[in-house]
Amino acid sequence: MFLTISTTGTPDRPATDLGFLLHKHPEKAQAFSTAHGTAHVLYPEATAERCTAALLLEVDPVALVRRGKGKGRGGAPDSALAQYVNDRPYAASSLLAVALAKVFKSALHGACAALPERAAAPLPLRIEIPALPARGGAGLVSRLFGPLGWASVTAEPVALDPEFPAWGESRYVRLVLEGELRLADALNQLYVLLPVLDDAKHYWVAPDEVDKLLRAGDGWLAGHPERQLITSRYLSRRWGLTRAATERLELVRLAEADGLAVEDVDNAVDETSDTEERPVPLAERRREAILAALRDAEASRVLDLGCGQGQLVQALLKDARFTDIVGVDVSARALSLAARRLRLERMGERQAGRVTLLQGSLTYTDKRLTGYDAAVLSEVVEHLDLPRLPALEYAVFGSARPRTVLVTTPNVEYNVRWETLPAGHVRHGDHRFEWTREEFRRWAAGVADAYGYEVGFTPVGPDDPEVGPPTQMAVFTRTEDPTRTDEASKEVSA
Repeated sequence: MFLTISTTGTPDRPATDLGFLLHKHPEKAQAFSTAHGTAHVLYPEATAERCTAALLLEVDPVALVRRGKGKGRGGAPDSALAQYVNDRPYAASSLLAVALAKVFKSALHGACAALPERAAAPLPLRIEIPALPARGGAGLVSRLFGPLGWASVTAEPVALDPEFPAWGESRYVRLVLEGELRLADALNQLYVLLPVLDDAKHYWVAPDEVDKLLRAGDGWLAGHPERQLITSRYLSRRWGLTRAATERLELVRLAEADGLAVEDVDNAVDETSDTEERPVPLAERRREAILAALRDAEASRVLDLGCGQGQLVQALLKDARFTDIVGVDVSARALSLAARRLRLERMGERQAGRVTLLQGSLTYTDKRLTGYDAAVLSEVVEHLDLPRLPALEYAVFGSARPRTVLVTTPNVEYNVRWETLPAGHVRHGDHRFEWTREEFRRWAAGVADAYGYEVGFTPVGPDDPEVGPPTQMAVFTRTEDPTRTDEASKEVSA
């Protein structure tokens, strides 16, 4: 297997800086032992104007068979038919990807103490692989590398035999990538996409491969249009691992869209305590108030927006009048805990048909959420930054437009009654604000007027004569006023 990495330079920035970035000296030919053979690194050319590093992997067919034998799915892909005669020594595959990660480990991480500014900056690169298996053809190669910032992606099909053109093309291509990218980005793309194009791995795919995929795909995989195909093939189509990777990548995509860190988005589960505030009876009273309001609205198809760990979904399932229940949350971790709480895997077919868990951000419109009788936002709005509220308002009231919307939120005036809550503190570390009764009513009235709803208010918990109830609930009822909705839509778009 053979791969070359070339770059050009100037007297001020010589091309031989590539040696520093790869941590391999251009004047040396080096050899490295791998599990299936020997990897050689050499420089066919090394001048200030142009420098080329070559990685040559000599595969030991006997070692390949011995290590791949008996591994089941993910073992040496051709061992059953031709254990010692196959394309593994000659065509780029997961073998080359593993060698790449071992030989150029520091370069993949973007680490270079000698020239940190060069490692962090794009370089003019030309990468060539003479023989690359491409199950999907040259078109798939372009679809995979095209969105990644390369100025030119050339995938030239290799004929089965140049002497017999009638035989057609093989499944191999000659790949040439040209453009300005960070070296670390280019190497990580190759590490992931070589086995994806080959659609096979020479080793058993274990759960730690998910972490490897996300680490190498950081910054480009979450938003890639072929993300699902890449994830599935890289993980050898192991359904459980593919699902786990997809959920984590979707969380990354949502975080990047909002300009937030992943941990700031995936915060629906408190690591140190239950997410329900104390005392617990208030949480139960809130669910009882929500269930009563949904029954009064004669709702049967219900959205739980920001469902967290699924407490409300679980309560809804106990009432047969709620025939279609959808829990939505941005946190894959919370949805996983909700599925465990509901015991979805053990649930009977009829009961399972009543409930769906979806990952999604409530600040974006989602066609999956239209057509429902009611939507519940229970202790959700206070977790958003105030500038993000208009987006949520339009997504729920302007786009999804359920007949009834229930919104509960803490009453900040009641906080003085919590003996364990220091003065001036909110009830949960992730609350971005907490409203007074007047502030909540003013917000709810504005939303109702903008989107064609009427709104009423219900106390939840003991209604203190001085500071009101601990939780306040607004019940929005749609009045079918499309004019106001259209105007509100224009204001949000503007």
